[in-house]
Amino acid sequence: MVSSINFVVLGKQDIASDFGKKGTATDLTLYDRKESDVIKTWVTPSGFPDKIQPLFQAINLAEYVIFHVDKLDKFTGEQIIALDSLKKEKGIISHTFDVDESKLDAMIKGTVVEKYIKVDQDKIKEEMDKLEPISNDGPSEMVIDHCFDVKGVGTVILGKVTNGKVKQYDNLKLYPAGIDVLIKSIQMHDDPVEESICPARVGLAVKGAKPDEVGRGDVISEEGVVDVKSEIELDFQKNPFYKSEIAENQGCLVNIGLQIKAAKFLSISPLKLTFEKPIVCKKDQIVVILKPESATIRILGSGKIK
Repeated sequence: MVSSINFVVLGKQDIASDFGKKGTATDLTLYDRKESDVIKTWVTPSGFPDKIQPLFQAINLAEYVIFHVDKLDKFTGEQIIALDSLKKEKGIISHTFDVDESKLDAMIKGTVVEKYIKVDQDKIKEEMDKLEPISNDGPSEMVIDHCFDVKGVGTVILGKVTNGKVKQYDNLKLYPAGIDVLIKSIQMHDDPVEESICPARVGLAVKGAKPDEVGRGDVISEEGVVDVKSEIELDFQKNPFYKSEIAENQGCLVNIGLQIKAAKFLSISPLKLTFEKPIVCKKDQIVVILKPESATIRILGSGKIK
């Protein structure tokens, strides 16, 4: 059985091309390689730092982090805060020769990044090869990152199996729309397969949903596995570096999984958010509140769904 490992490459993103072959490229760029029976994928938030949103989406697609720091600026700071907010504890950190290691150590102190394996740049691949696949059992669930129409095939969905397995001919639901979908065929690394096990990256040909009904962050799963909500309460912690006040009815963007949704603060204590359009979520899932228009730090804070 083929297993999978997914990495996010942060800092100097172009090192990802040393690891795998370039595939889908939008504001997220994917590279992959098959080594015997393991498919490895590296995702880079190529739309960052212009936009903050792809940073969170890329991190949420990965089990492991490769953080190759090439400068100590506010964007490196944002990447550290993003990793800490999403509690991404498994990773490798390295830096270019011109980065002051003691200053970098000060920046990561007290964050999850402090726990990463520190290596020299030329040892990243060696350390990466020691990392084992991490799988979640349970009911079928996958998160979508791209969707398009293929002539003669129909709707094709790309994404990651986040729980259990997805099999050919499964009848599943697309959320938040609640549409019934049939999995017609599955590909992994361009090879047809009958089933794919978490955390596989897959391409699915589906029946029942048109590309314009599918968005990044939507979830395909068994019925009852995820919640669809337009209001949530968070166990919230404000980012200490975000200095502006937050107030009721103020607008923001919210990251949940791969979703980026417009919301307003319904109340501040307890922190409740209301969304323009329904979201897919689960209890205890980490939510990050973003202010993309902020001239300083764009991460307002984070918390788990109550």
